[in-house]
Amino acid sequence: MVCYRHPDRETGVSCQRCGRYICPQCQIPNAVGYLCPEDGRVPVVTRIKNDSRATITISLILINVLIYIGQLTSAGSVTNALVYSPLLTKAEPWRMLTSGFLHSESSFMHIALNMYSLYILGSVLEPLLGKLRFLALYLLAIFGGSVAVLLLDNPISMVLGASGGIFGLMGAYFIILRSLGQSGGQVTAIIGFNLLIGFLPGLNIAWQAHVGGLIVGGLVAFVYAKTRSANDKVKQQLYVGAILTALLALTIYGASLLPVIG
Repeated sequence: MVCYRHPDRETGVSCQRCGRYICPQCQIPNAVGYLCPEDGRVPVVTRIKNDSRATITISLILINVLIYIGQLTSAGSVTNALVYSPLLTKAEPWRMLTSGFLHSESSFMHIALNMYSLYILGSVLEPLLGKLRFLALYLLAIFGGSVAVLLLDNPISMVLGASGGIFGLMGAYFIILRSLGQSGGQVTAIIGFNLLIGFLPGLNIAWQAHVGGLIVGGLVAFVYAKTRSANDKVKQQLYVGAILTALLALTIYGASLLPVIG
């Protein structure tokens, strides 16, 4: 297939409204998918200048790196202040999010691989979804990973890392590919391989956070895919709010099952 505006350029992406095939230069990000310049009703130059940079993704990476530097230079105080354990849910519930910005101090590869994955996935998803939708999906996936740890892991476990958010982006990418009529086979293989690693003995990986982030990221992306029309904005916000409400309810339920200390 070739772009209808640039016949010399091959592409597999079509406009979500008219169905015409469009090359990267002509693709205007919609809620999920792309529009051609005519249906997008904005000049291509404006789109490239304003929307092509994944600034939220870069900001998230910088925050993770700065916090990691703080971990290395604070003799463990930053880690202790932000790490999540189910037993701390009632007293300090914000750790369910802050732990997603921590990484293992003993392994540089932990943050390096997570930030590389965040950059690759964020560079694709942020322009597709828009900055606020992308950020909401990422944070909800981190939250979802912590909720899964609360419900499925040992109450005294200590978890940290961006993996819940990363798996959320993987799940979202798969759903979006399918909503655009494209094969998700390669993404499925990547997700399956990374999930499998989490179950290997001796690696001390919180597979619960992976599963929770994957499910929540996929659910949010599914909502985005089904409510991408401009007329569905309120419906989209309500559905995403319902996912957040469900996570809060599960948090309250999980916290009620924790053993009483003292």
